[in-house]
Amino acid sequence: MSGYPPIGSYAFLSDCHTAALVAPDGAVEWMCAPRFDGPSVFARMLDRRRGGAWELRVEGASVSERSYLDETLVLRTRWEGGQGSVVVHDFFATTPPGSGDGIVPVRLLVRWARCERGRAVITSRVLARPGYGAREARWTGRDGGLEEDGGLRLSGAPGPESETVLREGESQAFLLDYTGAGTGGDPGRLLEDTVRSWRSWSARSGYAGVGEKEVRHSAIVLRGLLYDEGGGLLAAPTTSLPEWPGGPRNWDYRYVWHRDAALTVLALLRLGHREEAGGYLECLLRQCGGDTEWVPPVAAVDGRAAPAESELDHLEGYAGSRPVRVGNDAAGQHQLDTYGHILDAALAYHEVTGELTRRDTSRLWRIVELARRQWREPDDGIWEVRSAPREWTYSKLYAWVCFDRAVRLAELTGEEGLPLAEWRAEREAVREDLLARGYSPDVGAFTQSYGSTGADASLLRIPMVGFLDGRDPRVLGTLDHVQARLGEGGALLHRYDPEGTHDGVGGPEGAFLMSSFEMVSALVLAGRTAEARDRFETLCARAEPLGLFAEEMSAEGEMLGNYPQAFTHLALIEAALNLDAAGTTDALHDWAEGNA
Repeated sequence: MSGYPPIGSYAFLSDCHTAALVAPDGAVEWMCAPRFDGPSVFARMLDRRRGGAWELRVEGASVSERSYLDETLVLRTRWEGGQGSVVVHDFFATTPPGSGDGIVPVRLLVRWARCERGRAVITSRVLARPGYGAREARWTGRDGGLEEDGGLRLSGAPGPESETVLREGESQAFLLDYTGAGTGGDPGRLLEDTVRSWRSWSARSGYAGVGEKEVRHSAIVLRGLLYDEGGGLLAAPTTSLPEWPGGPRNWDYRYVWHRDAALTVLALLRLGHREEAGGYLECLLRQCGGDTEWVPPVAAVDGRAAPAESELDHLEGYAGSRPVRVGNDAAGQHQLDTYGHILDAALAYHEVTGELTRRDTSRLWRIVELARRQWREPDDGIWEVRSAPREWTYSKLYAWVCFDRAVRLAELTGEEGLPLAEWRAEREAVREDLLARGYSPDVGAFTQSYGSTGADASLLRIPMVGFLDGRDPRVLGTLDHVQARLGEGGALLHRYDPEGTHDGVGGPEGAFLMSSFEMVSALVLAGRTAEARDRFETLCARAEPLGLFAEEMSAEGEMLGNYPQAFTHLALIEAALNLDAAGTTDALHDWAEGNA
């Protein structure tokens, strides 16, 4: 990797407004300001020379231990050397709101070093390179700290490069305010408040079933990816981490994908986070207003359109993987499945809370009418291929979900004057079309697109959305087809065959971790629980020591793609809950329906 740390070795810090990734040597190598999708301040993970980083080292010592404080995103790193030992706490400061069980960002990155034995020399080098490494930082002294033209404020050090001598029991805090507002505070109190805010949030969940540790940690990761001002869930806090080293599959994932909608709402509700589920759904419904003829599948964190895709030619990319991209042109695609995800999320939320308003449902009915006009047309599909649109089987499946959830939601709310007969007819028409054209008797499975023979792991969701029973022979055949054509490395699955799909991008990619966890859920619904449990345990064991998953993984266990990836952690939660219930229908949907 030409000096680049493995993707899975980075620690993830967040205050729900922006994020940072910390390399195993203690350097902050990724951080954007003033929010998740802003220009980077540190981007060494995309260019070792020009990207910029915040180095924090203990002279004559090396890192002996790294872990999160339990139920938090506070990183604790122990340095051990011949002259002494030091513990560093790295975190974005947060405070609980008035209720004491939420998370409010202070907009402050804190690096607090304490000498626990002997004597230590701490070296801090804030090598900021604002604007995705476009320029060097310009610091000026002001009010006992340092300010940078781009809106940063550093305190706790006499300059961007400093050296501090600590003796046993002494400590030194370095604070970077990424808004330039000049906030600060006692590091001990900041740490205490931050730990309390994360732990009080996590304590809402009473889950104690299969994979409890992994589920609770995944929930914390997801909370770290939920934008505090709009409620949207980022796919990942990074851009251009390669899906295959040296290849072109390097995308910007710092945006909100609606394909995560239903699983996000269901997981948050099931784990006791009703407020966040409601905030996310409101973010989603804001995308459904207006008079546009389609709902873009991707949005910026503030609900606006995601920026157009461009390339940063001055950065070499992670391990030489180019291009480095910002923005994402998937926002201009038509992905038919988007409508089904939105309706599925809305129905689940109303089943559990009963809180959808007439204004909410009027937006949803508009989505249903869009789907009614468009479901027979080819689209770009969930995998965002950059070749010609086609009739994707998964897209038709979620057209059925759209009409099914619309009918059920209308029956639940009792609204009058809706074209329910037409929606029921459309639901049946999609079902007949999908069974006739999406299933291949010759292959013995549902195939990637109408008329093809290719396998597609997205079709593992057929039983999870209730289209067919998990033990239906056509579902079982699909599971076997997906495993035979896309399986790799035991529990790993690829999402599809890029070459056979002609996706318009080119080059290989790693196994897709979301699909790998979704196979666990599908196997449970198929009655193959022991096999599902073995896969789940195998996948969880392949997590990095900090319990984080990227988008993809090589057969050798190397994390690939943007990191940490929301939908991987969502699929892990879903798989654990399905294993815990060991039923014949999806546990999250069953739970929501049981609360209706």
